[in-house]
Amino acid sequence: MDWLRQVPIGQYVAGTTGWLRAIDPRLKFAWVLMFLLTPVLAGPCWRTSLVVSLLIVTFSSSLPARLWWRSLFFLLVLACFVGALAMLLPTSEPAASLAVRSPEELSIAQLSLPSWELLQIGPLRFGSISVGPLLVDRRSAELGLNTSTLIFTVVHSVNLMLLTTSPEDLMWTLRWFIAPLGFFGVPVDRMSFQLLLAFRFIPLVQEELQNLLRAVASRAVNIRSIGLKSFLGLILSVGERLLANILLRAEQGADGLLARGGLWLSPGQFKPKTLIEARSVWLNASSFSLLVLVLFLRRKYGAI
Repeated sequence: MDWLRQVPIGQYVAGTTGWLRAIDPRLKFAWVLMFLLTPVLAGPCWRTSLVVSLLIVTFSSSLPARLWWRSLFFLLVLACFVGALAMLLPTSEPAASLAVRSPEELSIAQLSLPSWELLQIGPLRFGSISVGPLLVDRRSAELGLNTSTLIFTVVHSVNLMLLTTSPEDLMWTLRWFIAPLGFFGVPVDRMSFQLLLAFRFIPLVQEELQNLLRAVASRAVNIRSIGLKSFLGLILSVGERLLANILLRAEQGADGLLARGGLWLSPGQFKPKTLIEARSVWLNASSFSLLVLVLFLRRKYGAI
């Protein structure tokens, strides 16, 4: 039943193995932003290359396989399922039986219709594929590819950063990026402390959810016999109890903070040791150079 601990999504795992741990957290944050923003308005080749690059980084990161193989497997299954669903669903409205426009307008509107060619390589052309009443054309194929690759890149890139970056380092990194807002009166230190508390609450939320699922499983609830309405009521009651437990944990944390005087350390004291020791200068320099190269390639070949 401890499957949430076996699939550490969004949790930091301490250790010394893996070259991802030696990279400056600011560079890792910049790389995650690249994986989140560059797929916007990008072509299928660029999106696929991001997925392949993430897989290469994962397999070559020297991280223990037990940390990422389960989450990677479930994420691949989820991305393929959502992509296949988006590919098979219709992407355009059926044609009207009666012409309500002039022939000139119809000829112009036909230019924006989806192409029925899936792929063209020189003289070879692959047309549409029909699966029973469903039809896969180029637009639906691109929609499925874009959806599946976006889910994978967004979740897995963030998961790799959270696995190899402690909450304190990540809070310091975010504080470093939003530090200029302090000149405009924005409470940067207070926002950084709230972010640190949010990162600390992620394992607590997963623990509460696991305890509730264990409680439901111990009562041997037969979903087939209770019906759809009762099943939805069960989901709502579990969600209500989860929210109440999370709020209770938050109240206990606030009481503990007030009992200690409500003081916290300055975000500057959470500066990562890797930046002070500077043992991985070449790795950070290579990562920064590669990031600049990737941004240049995105600008030149991203639409392909």
